Amino acid sequence: MNMDSSLQRATLQRIARRVMAQRGLLTEFSPGAIAELDRIQAPPARTDGAARDLRLLPWASIDNDDSLDLDQLTVAQTLPGGQVKILVAVADVDSLVKKGSAIDSDARHNTTSVYTAAQVFPMLPQRLSTDLTSLSDQKDRPAVVIEMVFAADGTMPGSDIYAATVRNRAKLAYNALAAWLEGPGPAPAPIAGVPELAENLRAQDRVAQKIRAFRHEHGALDLETIQAQPVFEDGQIRDLAVERQNRAKQLIEDFMIAANGVTARYLEAKGFASLRRVVRSPERWDQIVAVAAPYGARLPASPDSKALAQFLSDRRAADPVRFPDLSLTIVKLMGRGEYAVELPGDAAPGHFALAVMDYTHSTAPNRRYPDLITQRLLKAALAGAPSPYNPDELTELASHCTQKEDDANKAERQVGKSAAAMLLAPRIGEQFDAIITGASAKGTWVRVFQPPVEGKLVQGFEGAKVGDRLRVRLVRADVEQGFIDFQRAQASAA
Repeated sequence: MNMDSSLQRATLQRIARRVMAQRGLLTEFSPGAIAELDRIQAPPARTDGAARDLRLLPWASIDNDDSLDLDQLTVAQTLPGGQVKILVAVADVDSLVKKGSAIDSDARHNTTSVYTAAQVFPMLPQRLSTDLTSLSDQKDRPAVVIEMVFAADGTMPGSDIYAATVRNRAKLAYNALAAWLEGPGPAPAPIAGVPELAENLRAQDRVAQKIRAFRHEHGALDLETIQAQPVFEDGQIRDLAVERQNRAKQLIEDFMIAANGVTARYLEAKGFASLRRVVRSPERWDQIVAVAAPYGARLPASPDSKALAQFLSDRRAADPVRFPDLSLTIVKLMGRGEYAVELPGDAAPGHFALAVMDYTHSTAPNRRYPDLITQRLLKAALAGAPSPYNPDELTELASHCTQKEDDANKAERQVGKSAAAMLLAPRIGEQFDAIITGASAKGTWVRVFQPPVEGKLVQGFEGAKVGDRLRVRLVRADVEQGFIDFQRAQASAA
């Protein structure tokens, strides 16, 4: 299928809107939300006399290159005895998006921003999420600050939460910052304009690496799956770029995991019911044990995150090429994450993959509705006010947010498959090196190494096992449905 370059992005956008509608997701904001937005003329002003003024600290945002919906800032403060205080400032979205408002109703419907290959469908109107409720570069903004003190071994002896006013001193991007942290890349330009920011970021990186090591020692899983995003030039898709893990992404990931734990424990201490993010102990653990067995690994009969973490670490070192596909298999067998309500005094199921018991989503209120719910709970707890949500309402929201997150993920994957089919459509008949990623009664699936695309093996799959390498020929690429079909060409050298 050949397609004029000017039509490719438009075609994917049309597909994205169709898929969103099929999943019951909104693609436009309601007239009521637009009217409400028109009445908002300025960012929120901090009127709480108890809020701290932290604008002079060397705060920085670290996000994707093109992100404008900035939810959090971070900064480090060195303490005596080898301890370091990490502050995470989270955008105070609730100041402008009130519970029960028209904008809130739209956000509650989708519950998340949806990032398709063709277009981003934001949870909040962009004038809010990328400006008025964003921790934008060089702007004063109200925030909820999670303060954490870390010891030299990565443990957290102390924490606190409070309201503050902050100012983003440097807008940084993951890849450029990682190139500098890992060497030998140059320091990103915004760093030079902020005194002491370079060393502050180095200190944050050191703490993050200690936190990560501590979590992995206690069973946090180190998984890696291939996520490819289309690269457009003049409206035409040219390639699929794989998003790689790096130290800057790990820094933010580790601090957010820690901050989410502090938030969960704070709400529990205040006697508030809360919305937890959980990944339950895998019910299909026996299948995970079976996956590990051919590699010579004997996992315990009962779910054990530390044993699984060690197995994954060993396999990453032994076979990095096949590791993303092994990771994907484990992710599918563990089951999806979900939202659940924890009542005061109850024990949450915890998050098996992160090896933590107390965990919520609280650090991305511009992009995820559960985080906005949690922010409202936090602000009420800080003010000594009653909870804005009763347990029955939270239970309904937990179920709804889990379902809509699943709908959003499926929409993103569907549009991603259409983008991959669009890239491969002119290459029908070509051969590729591939690896078997799935084999069951439902079909056999292969991943092509370059470009990183997965499709169905519709011929020559007899005797194929997960992990086998082979040579395949592309026989179909259906853009509308996102179907990509291959047939076996010939065996390739291992």
